[in-house]
Amino acid sequence: MPELRQDLVRGNWVLIATDTALKPRDFPMHKNGVKFSSTNNFCPFCEGNEAYTTSELASLRENGSLPDSPGWLIRTITNKYSGFRLEGELRIIEDRIYQSCNGLGQHEVIIETPEHGVEFHHFSREKIGTVLQMLKERYNVLARDERVKYIQIYKNRGLLAGASLEHSHSQILALPMLPNSLRGIGDYYGKNRRCLLCDVLEEEKKEGKRIIKEEENFVVLCPYASRFPYETWIIPRRHNAHFGDISQGELISLSSILFAFLRVMVAYLNDPAYNMVIISAPLNTGDAAGYHWYLEIIPRLLINSGVEITTGIYMNPVAPEIAAHMFRERMSKEPF
Repeated sequence: MPELRQDLVRGNWVLIATDTALKPRDFPMHKNGVKFSSTNNFCPFCEGNEAYTTSELASLRENGSLPDSPGWLIRTITNKYSGFRLEGELRIIEDRIYQSCNGLGQHEVIIETPEHGVEFHHFSREKIGTVLQMLKERYNVLARDERVKYIQIYKNRGLLAGASLEHSHSQILALPMLPNSLRGIGDYYGKNRRCLLCDVLEEEKKEGKRIIKEEENFVVLCPYASRFPYETWIIPRRHNAHFGDISQGELISLSSILFAFLRVMVAYLNDPAYNMVIISAPLNTGDAAGYHWYLEIIPRLLINSGVEITTGIYMNPVAPEIAAHMFRERMSKEPF
């Protein structure tokens, strides 16, 4: 019988199909979810097209190459079409029953490779590590600005995941407020004076059936209330509020996990669109207690329907226990 489970991080309820599970071939959306139909072959993110983007904020380059020119390995720019600007102070406007504020913030794009068509899940461990290092550095630069209260790191791969360009890239969004989606973590700490993610790790290790892989620094699992089929979390064992404080050893471990897991996931799920997001703690608020950063990988095999939009209740046709079992079998054959 299907079962309703609550996602303690976001507060949403999820209807889980506990008796049966759809196989990857049962999801008709995956190919259309990745492919771009445009016949326009011009890509502003390709090497040699630097003049078509905003000026770079940071980069990893070959010796002797100049900013905003060819010769880069990773390049960070501001999003050309963003409505956010890290200028001035936050102004909150009360208009009778409504509230608004100016678009204070920063939206950055990390172009992960100069090579068009080479995707994140194709990268070597070392290349993944350099991307994570750039994300860490940009996170810490933005976190030093006291106007920034939250930083969201995310990656959209494929149309169904929200990507507008095919060239492999990640994005960083610095916001002047904390998203409502993280209130569950703060509420849990306020009620129990304990970290929700630390408690999740302890509970999951007792049961074991949703754990995909454990290693020295991280636990890979399918969460109890998975909103999406084959949703996977990578949680650091060390309690640490901010992704920007990841150690070098943890960064190397995370690179190896992503190298192995993404290859397994992409192969098993027939090349799906996916989102990858890093959830971290509030910034410059004095309210980071109880927060514990972690990474989510969300294959986009289904389109949200009216139920999710109107009620916030997600329908997941693949129980996390089944998804974890499938991944566990395949990960056991992959060297970290």
